[in-house]
Amino acid sequence: MYSYRIEQALRAITILHKNQVRKGSIPMPYVSHLFAVAMIVMDYTKDEDTVLAALLHDTIEDTDYTPEELQEDFGGKVTEIVLALSEPQDTEKKQWSWKDRKGQYAKQLRKAPQEALLIAAADKIHNMRAMVEEYFDAHDRFLTEFAGNLDDRVMQYQDIANALNRNLKSDILTEFNHVFTEYKNFVEDVKKTKEHAEKF
Repeated sequence: MYSYRIEQALRAITILHKNQVRKGSIPMPYVSHLFAVAMIVMDYTKDEDTVLAALLHDTIEDTDYTPEELQEDFGGKVTEIVLALSEPQDTEKKQWSWKDRKGQYAKQLRKAPQEALLIAAADKIHNMRAMVEEYFDAHDRFLTEFAGNLDDRVMQYQDIANALNRNLKSDILTEFNHVFTEYKNFVEDVKKTKEHAEKF
């Protein structure tokens, strides 16, 4: 799968995301997530454009990279996939709440191409798995670092799960649904910890 275009994408994301880190006890460079998503995607497709989009899927949403630059550098298909995975970028919509933005993302997935749905599944698999592993015995830290209503957080993933299960035609769904169940169980445990702390 390694190619000149893959090398260019690796260089691009390393530069574009260079000052970004993941939440957690160890501030892992954000590109570690992009590498992980691409590797998961490669378990289910050998299409180069899909792997490129997996590496680049957060560039429009989280960096100054523009759709025009993305198209010039990596082509129309990669751009189409990445845009289907990007939250609204106009100024008004950037002021939306976390809940509204995630709701819009789930709506976009209902009309997204199969390549984007595959990447969305891989993205959420890695995010949920990473959260469960990082905070399995650190519920208080999870509540501090991920503010907001726990039920809302699960419902946002449920909306995404619904879109994927209705539209995505890939074996990755088995892994996604398994990890989502683990995540829901984790959140239930966090809720119990929170409720216990509030009593005392």
